[in-house]
Amino acid sequence: MGCDGGTIPKRHELVKGPKKVEKVDKNAALAARWKYCALSTEKLRRPIVACDLGRLYNKDAVIEYLLDKSADRPNSEVASHLRGIKDIKELNLTDNPAWEGERRNTKGDRYEDMHCAMFICPVVGLEMNGKHRFCFLQTCGCVFSDRALKEVKTEICHKCGDPFKDENLVVLNGTKEEVEKLREKMEEKRAKATKKSKKNKVAETVAKPSDSKENPESTETVSSEGQTSTENGGDNSQPAVAEPPASSSTKVVTPSAATGSKRSIQTMEEKSETYKSLFTSHSSAKRTKDQTSNWVTHTPYHF
Repeated sequence: MGCDGGTIPKRHELVKGPKKVEKVDKNAALAARWKYCALSTEKLRRPIVACDLGRLYNKDAVIEYLLDKSADRPNSEVASHLRGIKDIKELNLTDNPAWEGERRNTKGDRYEDMHCAMFICPVVGLEMNGKHRFCFLQTCGCVFSDRALKEVKTEICHKCGDPFKDENLVVLNGTKEEVEKLREKMEEKRAKATKKSKKNKVAETVAKPSDSKENPESTETVSSEGQTSTENGGDNSQPAVAEPPASSSTKVVTPSAATGSKRSIQTMEEKSETYKSLFTSHSSAKRTKDQTSNWVTHTPYHF
C-alpha cells in the first residue's frame, strides 16, 4: 500500500527510531520560576510572598492551600513545608519602569522580550528575571540583588532602613545546594522555637505552685475594731468576736462590718433622693397651699 503517484518514502519515515529527549529551554524555565507562582502556576501578582526556601507564591494561593491541604491539589509537594501564615513573608518589591504590562503585545505584531521583568533591584537597577542572583530580608521583606549587597556593605536595609543581619538573608529561586542549606537552616530555626516554647511552659507550671505556697490558705475573723486574727500563726492583738467555721479562707462578719453596710445603704438612699429631686413629681417641687393662688375662671362671653 502507498507509494502511489511516484512518491519515494525516506528511511526515517518508514523505520521508527528512538525518541529524542526533549530539552527544556533554559530561558523559558527561568521565566517560569520568576514570573509564575510555584504553587498555583499562575502569573505572579501582588501581594507576592516567599517562604524560607526562597520560592515565590501568590498570597491567595498559599491561603487556599493552608485551608485545604488535600492530596488532590496539584504541586502540593512544593508547599509541604508550610505550616501556617507565619512561615511566609510578604515581599516589598520595586516596580520596573520599563515594564509595559501584559497587554503590550495583544496583536502579536511586536517582539516580546522574555528577559524583561516586572521588578528590579532598587539599588543597582538589575531586572529580576533569573539571570542575576536576588535575596530578600526576613525582617522587612525588601528584595535586593546580590551585587548590591556586595557593593554597598551595610547592616541597614537600603530601602526601609531597618537593621538586619546576614542570617536574615534568603536567596530567591536558588540552586539545589542553596535550597538544601536553607532547609537545614529552617529546621534549626523551628527546633529552637519549639525548645523556647517548652521552656516557657515549664516556667509557667513552676511559678503556679510557688505562688500557692507563698499564699497559704488561712481563715480570717474580723474584730469589732477592724483588726483580723488568723489561725495559721502569729500573735493575736485582740480576741475575735466570732470563731470561723472549719472551711478554709472564710470570713466572719462582726457588728463593725454591719454598721458599715448600713452606712452604705444610707448613702445610697441619699443619692437616690437627690436624683429624685430633679423631677417635678418630687415632693420638694410641689407648691404648698400658701404658694398657690385662688382659682379664677375665665370665659370669653364676659367680654
